[in-house]
Amino acid sequence: MAVWPFLSGLVQPVTQLIDEMHTSDEERLQVKSRLFEMQSAMAAQMLNYEARLVETKTKVIAAEAQGASWMQRNWRPLTMLTFLGLVVADTFGLTEFRLAQEAWTLLQIGLGGMSWVAVLKKSFLNSLNSCVRTRS
Repeated sequence: MAVWPFLSGLVQPVTQLIDEMHTSDEERLQVKSRLFEMQSAMAAQMLNYEARLVETKTKVIAAEAQGASWMQRNWRPLTMLTFLGLVVADTFGLTEFRLAQEAWTLLQIGLGGMSWVAVLKKSFLNSLNSCVRTRS
């Protein structure tokens, strides 16, 4: 889920209400600034939760990769190879049905690993920090 649009959607009605209030421009800006700080704090907490979730998933995958059973170590690669075979067959029209777009997305995630999550999180946090610095 995209964190920033979700939180903006929650905060936007409140900021519109503040714009309609009959107060001074300075008071409105102060309230909007406080709302932006709250939105940023919520986004940071959600990203922290997502990071812990990814870390936990990574530990599970690492434990599986070091497991004693052949099946425990290899079920994920076998699954990805199966999806790769399905995508190749779909590309050449060898399947009776077209694969859903989610199958392509699943293959991209499987081949790319979870490193893209860390890259997106880092870039989002950097932009969030620079935005907060410019507002204060």
